[in-house]
Amino acid sequence: MPIRLYERRMTQNENSPPFSKGFGPTYRDAGVDIIEGTLFIETIKPLARSTRRLGSDTALGGFGGLFDLKAAGFIDPILVAATDGVGTKLRIAIELGRHDTIGIDLVAMCVNDLVVQGAEPLFFLDYYATGHLDVETGREIVGGIALACQETGCALIGGETAEMPGMYRDGDYDLAGFAVGAVERGHVLPRGDIVAGDIILGIASSGMHSNGFSLVRLILEKTGIGLDDPSPFVAEHDLGLTLLTPTKLYVKSCLAAIRQGEVKALAHITGGGLTENIPRILPQGMHALVDLDTWEFPPLFKWLQRAGDIFEAEMLKTFNCGVGMAVVVAPSMAESVMEILAAEGETVFPMGKIIAGTGGPYTVYRRSRDLL
Repeated sequence: MPIRLYERRMTQNENSPPFSKGFGPTYRDAGVDIIEGTLFIETIKPLARSTRRLGSDTALGGFGGLFDLKAAGFIDPILVAATDGVGTKLRIAIELGRHDTIGIDLVAMCVNDLVVQGAEPLFFLDYYATGHLDVETGREIVGGIALACQETGCALIGGETAEMPGMYRDGDYDLAGFAVGAVERGHVLPRGDIVAGDIILGIASSGMHSNGFSLVRLILEKTGIGLDDPSPFVAEHDLGLTLLTPTKLYVKSCLAAIRQGEVKALAHITGGGLTENIPRILPQGMHALVDLDTWEFPPLFKWLQRAGDIFEAEMLKTFNCGVGMAVVVAPSMAESVMEILAAEGETVFPMGKIIAGTGGPYTVYRRSRDLL
């Protein structure tokens, strides 16, 4: 209300300094409504406050967000930063008009990348850009962001909302996220003691997560199946809503295992699949031997493979194929870590081991039946 009153006064007193007369277009005429933007900020402030944690006051509206590492309990921390988006999964959300879970994806893609380095997520900032700001759509998006931040103990301390007419079609928007975490010096993952014989555990994904949707959309176009059509692989669900299942948040479960001191490395299985992501955590001369008979591709991935006539190798380097996180542990600790993760609600299973070899790290696939 004060802003609208100020706007009226400014219009009614055009002859009063410091304003000069002008009859040209306003910023609103150009498609940017500052008043609507201010209303949006006021709308999401309670969502940000709901993510409050030690070290942050989660106040929005300043030029930057503040965080007190000492208040958060850190002694000699190393900061870890991650940024990501949700790719063309946005297209699915926009076409369905469902925006309440895409913010969960945004947070998950960032904080899951922090925890694999042993870091506890501390705070999060978002970037939301659109051609025309719709307060309700924005509130749904930020609501998902706040929900994920609450679940992972990550404070939403700020962000940027950009209204850019001419850059986006009506109803379109883009999202990016920025997360910062901390880990005490000497506890950064991966550890330097990964050796041949170490066990690789797989933690189940919740679905597609937020990678590979450009290929998914190509398959849908090829098959003629619409987002509103019944899912070919999940009874009583529309395909689109199934695809929008949010990315799983692994922070709490993985931190529980990390704090027992038994985890050597973690790999977040995102773009590049198991093929490219596990080698990122391995030293030179070590490779991941993954047994494809230790788990079954979930129905979604089986359907995509059949409908798209996709080679298995392409599936494994594009999608998570049912494994959202890989964990490397010593053989003697495998059972203990599995129990910790299971107690946190995860579905976890041994899926391979580390082997020695030559050259750079890579992933090798086999099937148990091949050894019979």
